[in-house]
Amino acid sequence: MRPNSKNWLAGVAVLLLALSAVAQHKTSGVQSNASFDKMKTLAGDWDGEVREGGETLPARVVVRVVSDGSAIMHELDPGGPHNMVTMIHPDGPALLATHYCAAHNQPRMKLKPSSDANSLLFDFMDGTNITPGSGHMQSVKFVFVDADHHYEDWSYSDNGKVSTTRFDFHRKKS
Repeated sequence: MRPNSKNWLAGVAVLLLALSAVAQHKTSGVQSNASFDKMKTLAGDWDGEVREGGETLPARVVVRVVSDGSAIMHELDPGGPHNMVTMIHPDGPALLATHYCAAHNQPRMKLKPSSDANSLLFDFMDGTNITPGSGHMQSVKFVFVDADHHYEDWSYSDNGKVSTTRFDFHRKKS
């Protein structure tokens, strides 16, 4: 029995296209980035607390590595009234964070160089839907205490006045 040559050729063509796509994918030119790799260690579900208005409130964050490992989705208060998403990704040798804020703006922050391997500080670079003097996230600092504990200092700028809120998180155990 001889295979149908049209089906055989179609099968070979599909295989070659698939191999070509895999080869292109693996050689995308994305540089290794130690800070991005450090951020990836936060992947998982975290429970914690935040001090706001003089009281301690429960807090939750979910961190996912997405888009074939090329981005990190940091979701604060998932499903809650103050839900916000921050997308973190490399841009060449730089590391950027775009914060989709409940204030209805999208500040972009860039990682500042630091000699402290256990903290990463992203500082305001630019943003969308931000008018002069309007409130927006100015920076976020991630501090890695150990594999199951980190905290985040979120700084908000409003008319030039900056206030910082600390979230203290522990990895949620299954």
